Amino acid sequence: MAGLSGALDASFVKAVRMLFACQGKVVLLGVGKSGLIARKIAATLASTGTRSIYLHPVESLHGDLGMIAADDVAVALSYSGETEETAKLLPILKRQGLPVVAMTNNPASRLARNSDVTLRLRVKGEACPFGIVPTSSTTAMLALGDALAITVMTLKGFDKTRFAKLHPGGNLGKLLNLRVGDLMHKGAENPVVRESAP
Repeated sequence: MAGLSGALDASFVKAVRMLFACQGKVVLLGVGKSGLIARKIAATLASTGTRSIYLHPVESLHGDLGMIAADDVAVALSYSGETEETAKLLPILKRQGLPVVAMTNNPASRLARNSDVTLRLRVKGEACPFGIVPTSSTTAMLALGDALAITVMTLKGFDKTRFAKLHPGGNLGKLLNLRVGDLMHKGAENPVVRESAP
């Protein structure tokens, strides 16, 4: 992760500006483990005030491109930058005029070449004994996605009040939305025992 924090350069700033200026939604793309991370980043962006969706690249190539609008921004995740389905999709998005942010470990990849901004992961190898199971790479993608979301959230002035509106349920919802008045009995509903009662 130390290598990743050192990689937050002008490209990161440019990506943040693109997401902040987005008038439509941020469309996250990725397959396999990268797709799972893309889903989580989309969820984090949505919960912090940036409209976003996850779109599977294969489904996109078979009709789901209709979910993408001209004022959207795409963020594509691929460790190698050569994942066939994602790489095939980017030139199509570019022809539609969509700005594209790539998140990859390979700045010379097809993914990077077809993007406006490349966020390099700088992962030296995976954590598994064989060096192939997505571990370090997915952790780096997740951290970078969280950094993007939180930076954009801060720029938008997204505060606890707005966060609470998007999180009415669960423990977070209780912490942010529940008031004493929501639980306490009032008036005739308030059981009272008089001092003189036997």
